[in-house]
Amino acid sequence: MGDMHGNSLKTLRKDLLAQRKQFGAAEGYQRAKSALLSNLATFLNSTLGELESIGIYWPIQEEVDVRPTALAWVNALAGRRLCLPFARPDKHLDFYAWQEGDTLIPSQHGVLEPDPNNPRRPQLAPDCILIPCVGWSESQEAGKDRFWRLGYGGGYFDRTLAQLRQAKPSLLCVGIGFQWQKLNDSQWQTQTHDEPLDAMLTESGLLR
Repeated sequence: MGDMHGNSLKTLRKDLLAQRKQFGAAEGYQRAKSALLSNLATFLNSTLGELESIGIYWPIQEEVDVRPTALAWVNALAGRRLCLPFARPDKHLDFYAWQEGDTLIPSQHGVLEPDPNNPRRPQLAPDCILIPCVGWSESQEAGKDRFWRLGYGGGYFDRTLAQLRQAKPSLLCVGIGFQWQKLNDSQWQTQTHDEPLDAMLTESGLLR
């Protein structure tokens, strides 16, 4: 697509992040957030492949904080585990076990990450990964709905997913976002290297 696509994507991201900031301060935000988190709890407690480990994220900017919901899920049953991503220099993410109260280290992007050298927190391949979206879209392929995530542009997620899915075909990848973040084809077109999400979770429910 060349530079033009890159620039328009940059602008789109910037606009969406500015909108997200406004939305976070708006009147309907708490209601939408509560609905989203309630849908998340329902999803986690449903028997979708009996999840044992979930990759979550440490929220930055106005991302929805899924930690309390995920911790409630972990505490409800022995053997469940949460993990957080660690960004490697080669722009892949590794997931490490996380427990509340762990000391985290800020990455070069200022995101708090687990310490990969902590012997008590092994690297995990999660059954499910929750991923915050800057924007998202839906497409139809061969009569099947597919969901796509627009992220921050580092490409970490696409690289990681391609790799993890080879090792673990049952991996469930769920985007976290709001309905207003949905983009149409004129705003954003996915590229060949984009990895699809398995489902999208919003205040309206779980789309899959």
